[in-house]
Amino acid sequence: MLIYQNFNDDLSSVTQIYSNMNTILLVEDSLTESGIITQCLYDVGLRVILSRSVEEAQKWLEASKPDLIILDVILPGQSGFELCVQLKKSPEMKSIPVVLCSTKKTEGDKIWGTMLGADAYVTKPVNMELLVQTVKNLINKTRMPI
Repeated sequence: MLIYQNFNDDLSSVTQIYSNMNTILLVEDSLTESGIITQCLYDVGLRVILSRSVEEAQKWLEASKPDLIILDVILPGQSGFELCVQLKKSPEMKSIPVVLCSTKKTEGDKIWGTMLGADAYVTKPVNMELLVQTVKNLINKTRMPI
């Protein structure tokens, strides 16, 4: 069984059932990529909220705060780079780890993502082992006392 939630779903029922699971907001417009990533994250005990655009993600973020956000860079409308900057400038959202996920593979792209505030940058096609390890490390890092 695949458990994920589109932002239009009833948040209260899913939140009650899966309150023990870490929540990942996945912003990905590709059906194939989002399905693969969602299943992989679910398989390691993570709940995935799926948004197909920055605009959908922003609507969901108004109502809830995930433990981590995975952003595709190239999205319809606003880019993942732009949302990353907005999140890291927001006092309420800046502590949420952001993983950029893109077909853009140059070192310059990775450096640019880091300069914009991303906590990690993963290239496509996604190495699922690397993605899971990155997500787990970032979630654990944010829970550690400073």
